Formats: sequence, C-alpha cells, structure tokens
Amino acid sequence: MDQLREEAAAWCRGKNGYLRLPVLFWFGYILIKMLRDPSYCNLLWPLNLGFHELGHLLFSYFGEFLCMLGGTLLECLAPVFSVYYFYRKRDFFSSVLCFGWLSTAFFSVARYAGDAREMSLPLVSLSLEPEIKHDWNYLLGHWGILQHDHAVGFLFRALAVGSMLVCLAAGFWLVFRMITSRDGDTGPAPRSAF
Repeated sequence: MDQLREEAAAWCRGKNGYLRLPVLFWFGYILIKMLRDPSYCNLLWPLNLGFHELGHLLFSYFGEFLCMLGGTLLECLAPVFSVYYFYRKRDFFSSVLCFGWLSTAFFSVARYAGDAREMSLPLVSLSLEPEIKHDWNYLLGHWGILQHDHAVGFLFRALAVGSMLVCLAAGFWLVFRMITSRDGDTGPAPRSAF
C-alpha cells in the first residue's frame, strides 16, 4: 500500500488539481442526491442502462438465468474493469473516478433489487418478447429469497456509498497532492502573498 501511495504521489507532481476538483464535487453532489432520492437519474444513468442491456444480450447465449443476471453483471463490471484499465495505465485519478461510476451502478442496482416484489419500476428491454421480466424478481425468486429484496437493495446501497467514499477520499487526496506538490518536490508548495 505504501508503494502505491508513493507511486500516486509521484504521478501527481506537475498535474493541475484545480481542474479536477469540479468532477469530485459533482460526484459528491451525486452521492447526496442519491441518498436523498433513490430515483435520481444522474448523467451516468444512460451509460449504466446501456451496459445493463448489453449484458442481457451478451449473456443470453448462456441460458435464462445468466441472461437475467448478465445485465447487472456487466453494468457493475464495466466500471470495475475501467478501474483496472486506468490503474494499469498509471492514471490514478481516472482510476479513482471509476469508483464513482461504480457507485452510480450500485445505486441503480439497489433500486432495482429493492423493487423485486413490488415490480413498480418502469422496465426497458431490447427483447422482442411482449412481456418484460423483472430481473431481480426472477433472480431473488430463483434463489428463494424474494422476501429479502429490501435487504439486498440495502446491501447494494451500502456498496454504492462505500464505492463513492473511496472515489471522494482518494480523489481529494490526489488533488491535494497535485496542488501541494511541484515537479521534483513532494513537499508543500510555498504560499504566495497573493
């Protein structure tokens, strides 16, 4: 962990933290809105929905169960793979932002899973079948835990909050390092009189 922190601190030198701050404030805003209103649709919602529907399509070749699970899997795995991709590229800030993206996916899944018994959410599907199935009603029913839909929703909500806190904490740390570091110097930058 110390080596990762040292690499990230070195990466921050010479980068402009002020330009990155608005994105972190935006993710903080999303967290507040999602905690107050689970139905809030942020700018990443269409992207998450796109990956969700693509997941159904890709996993449809492996039977009904994986087809139903595939939407949630791809919706959540896309940001996880992005975290890894940017980490491999040593773009630490982009990697951290993907935790914010993952949080929005978890919030979306939390709302969907928590609706498994009521099935009151409007559903979208690429399928040509006349009746659209509710993924989480099917999945929780298949596992025999449909009566625990609110607990499953709460679990995904907790994962969403945790993921967003990782994004914000690590993101603000990186921005702080960018602002207080100069090329070749890991210490704080001297304060200007102006």
